[in-house]
Amino acid sequence: MTTADRTDRTIAVIGTGVIGASWTAYYLAQGFTVSASDPADGAEDRLHSWVEDFWPTLETIGLAQGASSNNLRFTASAAEAVRGAEFIQENGPERVEIKQSILAEIESGASAEAIIATSSSGLLITDIQQGMQHPERMVLGHPFNPPHLIPLVEVLGGEQTSPEAVERTLAFYAEIGKRPIRINKEVPGHVANRLQVALWTEMFHLVSSGVASVEDIDTAVAYGPGLRWALLGPFLNLHASGGDGGITHVLEHIGPAQREWARTLGTYPETDDYIPVMAEGVDRELEGYDWPQTLDQRDQLLIDLILAKQATPHIP
Repeated sequence: MTTADRTDRTIAVIGTGVIGASWTAYYLAQGFTVSASDPADGAEDRLHSWVEDFWPTLETIGLAQGASSNNLRFTASAAEAVRGAEFIQENGPERVEIKQSILAEIESGASAEAIIATSSSGLLITDIQQGMQHPERMVLGHPFNPPHLIPLVEVLGGEQTSPEAVERTLAFYAEIGKRPIRINKEVPGHVANRLQVALWTEMFHLVSSGVASVEDIDTAVAYGPGLRWALLGPFLNLHASGGDGGITHVLEHIGPAQREWARTLGTYPETDDYIPVMAEGVDRELEGYDWPQTLDQRDQLLIDLILAKQATPHIP
């Protein structure tokens, strides 16, 4: 990977749990200096350990010019961490009042021009930005876990966010190799998580109803549509299924049947009674497998796929 030297540009990462640590490693790999902050006991040691664990994977994907894990500084103070930062990635707990408290500390040290992006997986930006000094620069920058591997970032502004801040955020994430999407309207859970929940709802329903086992549903997705979804999105896969007529033909052909199927889809369980059933199914599916080794092999396949897609210019 070749880019202009970015080591004189600082990114602040506030909150260095699993998501924040992954973001930290990615920004370091992109050649930035990272100023990180987390008030938790032992946070600095954990962050350095995680970055060290992630670094070989990032080296495989490719490091930017000047990239080094040594370009990391840490402080317990968010106000101190954000001084001089051009972009701030906030990763605090998923509660509005806590995020607002963190944002108040961030704004006490940040320049007025710095973008503040939250990694929130479901909160509304309009709620989070209430009471800010500069709400116009508050945006959603929600990654897909883990951020140091998965390219997707969801970008969205709240009612007080300026269009310029959204555009700057989209451009920034694109600059550093992410695949940002613009969300045009606030909804709880944003886009990718809502799509996941739709699938989870039906798979819990199918298992609970005795239609199929946990293992068979995993196989149905991982060795069926999941393979295609990893290459092209669901709309383009529908378009490919329609032959010369594309998506118009396929929807005209199967739309009536799908409407009938849709009427029989399940709803998300209202109680936790389903959880032991799902957990038992997962335990059975993993019998004979070394789970940490499975995850390591999954990550390697993911890296191979990402690199292959990067080298394939006609895949959107």
